[in-house]
Amino acid sequence: MRPKTTSRRIRLMAGAVCAGLAAVAALSGCGSGDAGGGKVRLSLGLFGNFGYTELIKEYEAAHPDIEITERTASYSDHHKNLAAHLATGGGAADIEAIDTGYVAQFKATPDKFVDLNTAGGDQLRDRWLDWKWSASLATGGQQIGYGTDVGGLAICYRSDLFAQAGLPTDRDAVSALWPTWQAYFDTGKRFREHAPNGVKFMDGGPTVLNAIIGQAPVGYYDQSDHLVVASNPALRQGWDQVVDAVKANLSAGLLYSTPTWNTGFTQSQFATVTCPAWMMPKIKDQAPDTAGKWDVATVPGGGGNWGGSYLTVPQQGKHTQEAVELAAWLTAPEQQAKIFTSQGLLPSTPSLYDNPEIAGYTDPFFNNAPVGKLFTDAAKELKPQYQGPKAGDVQTEFGNAMQRVEQGKQDGAAAWQQLVDDVAKLQS
Repeated sequence: MRPKTTSRRIRLMAGAVCAGLAAVAALSGCGSGDAGGGKVRLSLGLFGNFGYTELIKEYEAAHPDIEITERTASYSDHHKNLAAHLATGGGAADIEAIDTGYVAQFKATPDKFVDLNTAGGDQLRDRWLDWKWSASLATGGQQIGYGTDVGGLAICYRSDLFAQAGLPTDRDAVSALWPTWQAYFDTGKRFREHAPNGVKFMDGGPTVLNAIIGQAPVGYYDQSDHLVVASNPALRQGWDQVVDAVKANLSAGLLYSTPTWNTGFTQSQFATVTCPAWMMPKIKDQAPDTAGKWDVATVPGGGGNWGGSYLTVPQQGKHTQEAVELAAWLTAPEQQAKIFTSQGLLPSTPSLYDNPEIAGYTDPFFNNAPVGKLFTDAAKELKPQYQGPKAGDVQTEFGNAMQRVEQGKQDGAAAWQQLVDDVAKLQS
């Protein structure tokens, strides 16, 4: 980390005290303006819907000297752009979100970020799940990010399409259909026999494969940061299962977080989608007219995690003190609770899990599914999977490889071999 002056360190600590007391910060207007008396303008670099729109209005109302702008890009572009901005020393937002699949890559260069432990973060660590806090710690002990949500896993399904295909629609009965992934695919074959015209059972192979991989004890990397894609039998087994499902015509062939995938929601092209908690606001955003038609069932295999993010403060920002304060406030338990009940993003702050407002929350969009209990129960049982330096890039390669199968460009064996070769290039 670049040297700081003593006065700078004092300013950061003073800002952190304010940020550490989130409720007080919201009322006291701790943020400071520019030297000329103008507003401090902060930018947030995000991917997807983090549920911050209303919170930003609340923060700005309590801090009239601060103006906040959201900059949103696609998942892959966001992380590529951030890496480029950090490498060139300019262009990053004041606060940058980083997905769990990329946090290991970025924490390898902690000097590019404010060490939140030196800005009061060491006083806040008990807010988060232990593994959530540890995952963004650099080897030297620097904390580069405050945790936002965790993913968890479920299956979101269209009860109306299930009914048309002659399948059960009650969420408990649906959950009972698929105790295993093989049972899930067998259910898909039943759905296929009487499916409405143009509707496939699942959105795409990559989405399902990510969930299966997320349940494995070991994912893409071992604890020594060595890629184990070629030697990890759980990955190959999951790959073969999903390839068989694609060959059985169960998939709409869509790649998540793409325009065609978004259209798939709008046009009801599929009946199920792997559903970490952050998937729920995506469904609401893309297909608001389907409210009440979606429901939520348990995920095959039980447990697992996909996703979750962190808010980081790049050193290159002009207003790092105010950015640290805002990042701490946005990730405080009070704000994570609001985001869960408004958007469905699962908090990474365990103090909320037994809160009746959270654990008892039902979502009318999803047919009043008890998503609070479903996802908090999952979070309590969650066993985090180690994420290596380029896990996000490896995940992208898996998605690309499965797309080649779905588009008929390669068979499963050829696509797997190319995948192994492509991933090996990421080890360097």
